[in-house]
Amino acid sequence: MEEDRVLRLPLLITRGLVLFPNNVMAIDAARPFSVKAIEISRAECDSLILIATQKSPEIETPTMDDIFDTGVVAKIIHFSEQKGYVRIKVNPIQRVKISNLGEENETYVCEGTLLEDIVGDHKEEVALVRNITTMLEKVDGIAINMPKSLINQFSKGVSATELSDSLAHYLPLPVERKQAILGTLDVNQRLRLILEYLGDEKEIAELDRRLEAEVRRAAEKSQKEYFLREKMKAIKTELGESDDTGSIEKMLKRVEENPYPDYVKAKVKSEAKRYEMMPQSSLEASMILNYLDWLVNTPWYQMTEDTDDLKRVQAILDEDHYGLDKVKKRIVEYLAVKKMTKSLKAPILCFYGPPGVGKTSLGKSIARALGRKFFKSALGGISDEAEIRGHRRTYVGSMPGRIIAGMKKCGTANPVFLLDEVDKLASSYKGDPASALLEVLDPEQNFAFNDNYLEEPFDLSNVLFIATANQIENIPGPLRDRMEMIEVPSYTEIEKIHIATEHLVPKQMLNNGLENHKVYFEQEALLYIIRRYTREAGVRQLDRLVGSCCRKIVVDILSSGEKDKEYTVTIDLVKEFLGMEKFEDSEKEKEDQVGVVTGLAYTQYGGDILPIEVTHFKGKGGLVLTGSLGDVMKESSSIALDYVRSNATKYGIDPNIFMNEDIHIHFPEGAVPKDGPSAGVAITLAIISSLTGRKVKSSVAMTGEVTLRGKAFPIGGLREKSLAAARSGITTIIIPRDNEKNLVEIPTEVKEKLNIILMDTVDDAIAIAFGE
Repeated sequence: MEEDRVLRLPLLITRGLVLFPNNVMAIDAARPFSVKAIEISRAECDSLILIATQKSPEIETPTMDDIFDTGVVAKIIHFSEQKGYVRIKVNPIQRVKISNLGEENETYVCEGTLLEDIVGDHKEEVALVRNITTMLEKVDGIAINMPKSLINQFSKGVSATELSDSLAHYLPLPVERKQAILGTLDVNQRLRLILEYLGDEKEIAELDRRLEAEVRRAAEKSQKEYFLREKMKAIKTELGESDDTGSIEKMLKRVEENPYPDYVKAKVKSEAKRYEMMPQSSLEASMILNYLDWLVNTPWYQMTEDTDDLKRVQAILDEDHYGLDKVKKRIVEYLAVKKMTKSLKAPILCFYGPPGVGKTSLGKSIARALGRKFFKSALGGISDEAEIRGHRRTYVGSMPGRIIAGMKKCGTANPVFLLDEVDKLASSYKGDPASALLEVLDPEQNFAFNDNYLEEPFDLSNVLFIATANQIENIPGPLRDRMEMIEVPSYTEIEKIHIATEHLVPKQMLNNGLENHKVYFEQEALLYIIRRYTREAGVRQLDRLVGSCCRKIVVDILSSGEKDKEYTVTIDLVKEFLGMEKFEDSEKEKEDQVGVVTGLAYTQYGGDILPIEVTHFKGKGGLVLTGSLGDVMKESSSIALDYVRSNATKYGIDPNIFMNEDIHIHFPEGAVPKDGPSAGVAITLAIISSLTGRKVKSSVAMTGEVTLRGKAFPIGGLREKSLAAARSGITTIIIPRDNEKNLVEIPTEVKEKLNIILMDTVDDAIAIAFGE
C-alpha cells in the first residue's frame, strides 16, 4: 500500500454542498476568501484545490471548528467570471483529512492528508448493491434525478467504491448524512448508510400513501354528507321545518340587503363558508353559528333620532330630577351643538358625588329626554379585563365583553350607556379592567373599539357614555383624564323636601298600591324624618322611610277594612310608624367645654361634623393619638402641637408643661377611618383650650389646614361641610380666607342659617371660638 501523502493547498469552503470523488460539480463562489483561493489554485497550484463543507451555512468567516474535517482534493476543469461571483467546475479526485488551517494571502490554506478506501467482503458488497437497487425501484421519485445507467454500472465492472460515491452524490440526502458517508472509508459501511436512508424513505412513502388514502376517504365521506345534507334540507323545506343552514342564508341575505360595513360583510361570508364545510353537529360549527349571530345582530348601523326640541328635553330633565342645574345645562348644550353642527362626537361624562344623590337615575332620565335607548352596566368589583374586551373565540363558551353585549341588547349604535361605580373597579392576575376602559372612554379612538370576540372594529363614537363614581381619587389618572367630570353635590334640607314631595312620595304610593287612596305627607313630617331618622348626603334612606310609612298605611287599610279612609302623615304618625328617633335635632356639643372643638369633615357619604377632644396629664412630654387616623391627620396633629409649643408664651402656657405632661388627642368614632389635613386649625385650638383651661363655644365649628407658622390654608368640600354644620345645629363656622371663592357653592338657605367667618391665621379663630 502506498504511504499517505500530505498536500498543502488553498481551501475552498462550501455552504450546504458536499462533494464526492469522481463526481463533477459546478460551484458558485462569491466570498472574497473563496474567490482568492480559486485564483491562487489556478495560478500557483496547477488548478488543484482542497474543498470542505462548513457545518452551519450562516457563518460568514468560518474557523477550523466550523468546518467538517473530511473533504476532497479536486481539480478545477472550468472557470468563468459572472457578475458579482465566479463559477467553477471541479472534478473531485480523492478524500482528504483537513488539518492545520491557516490564513495566507487573504484566503484559507490548509493541509490535506489523502485517505484510501477500505474494500470489504465482496459477497456482502453484492448483496448490499442488490438491496439498494430493489429499494430504488420501490421508493417513488427517489431516483428521478439519477442517470438511468447508474444502477446498472456495477454489472459493467464499475467498482462499489465509485457506485457508493455516485449514489451519495445524486440522492437527496441531508448535508449531515452526506458528510457521514464522505467520512466513512469502509465501502460496505457506506452502502449500509445509503440503504438505511432508502429504508427510511420507503417508510415515509408508505405513510404518505396511507395518509393520502385516508384523506381521499374522508373527502368522499364529506362529499357524501354534503349531498345528504342538501337532500335533508330539501325534505325539511317540503315539511315546512327550519334548519341552521336556512338561518345562515337568512343572515347572508340580511347582511347583503342592509348597510353593514364592508369588513363585516366579508367576515360573515367567510365564516358562513367555513360553517358549510363542516358537520353541523360538531362543536366548532355551533361556535361559528353563535359568532355569526353576534356579528349580524350587533348594531353596526342602526341609530335612533335625538330629540331636537331643547325645551322638551329641559322639561323632562326637570320633571325627573330636582336641582342638578350643572348637569342639565351640559346635556342641553350637547344637544344644541349637535343640532347646529349635525355631526358631533358624544362626550364622555362622569357624575361623581355621594351615594343617593341620583347619579344612576340621572342616566335614565337623560336617555328618556334624548329619546335614546338606555343600558346600565355595573362595574363594581370587576377584576377581569375580558369583562370589558371580551374573550377570544378560541375558548369554548367565549362571549363578547360588556360593552358589545350592551350594544347588542340596545339594538342601536347611539344609546346612553351607563358605566356604574367606575371607581370600584379592581385589578388581578386577569388584567386591569380600568386600563381596558381607556380605549372605550376616549372620544379620539373609540370609533374603532376592538372586542376580542367580535374581532372587527366597532364604532362607539356615537354612544353617550356616562360613568358614575363616589370618589374620583379611586379612578386612575389616565381614565379620569378622558372623562368630563361633573359633580353631583349633596342635597340641602329644602331640596330633600322638594324631592320627597315631588318624586319620592308619589313613587312609593304607586309602588305600594296607594295611588287611588287619600294619603298626604305634611312637610313638617318629611322634615322630621330628614332630621331625626336620616343622616345622609342623598335621599336613598329617606326614600326607604317614606316607603315604610306607606306600607304601614297599607296594613292599616287592609286591617280596618276602611278603603276610603283619609291619612295625613304628621310628626306624631311618623313617630308611631318609624319608632325611636335615630338622631337628635342637633348633633353638636350641648355646652361650651374645655379641650373640645368641633371640626368639619368631608367623606364619600357627604359632609359631617368631627368633634376633637384633647386632654393632658402627668408624663414625659409624649403625644398620644387615637381614633383610627391616617398618616396625614397624624402629621396635622404633630404640626398643631409644635406650633403651640413654639408659641406657648404668646398663649399664656407654661413651656415646662410640654416636658412634664403627656397630651392625648382623640377623635371619637374610633372605628371609622379618618384622614386629611383640614382638621389642623381645630386640633390647634383644642390643644390651646386644654392647656389654658379656656372653654370653646359649642356653637362654633371650623375647618382649615394649619402650618407651623399658624397660617390657615384652604380646604375642599366646603359645600358638604357647611351643609353638615347647618344640619347639626352649628351657628358659626370659621373657614380659611382662601376659600372665600367657594362661598358661591353654598345654597342660600344654608348661608342664612350660618355665620361664616373668614380667617387668615389660628389667632383669628381663637378670638371667635373662645368668645373673646
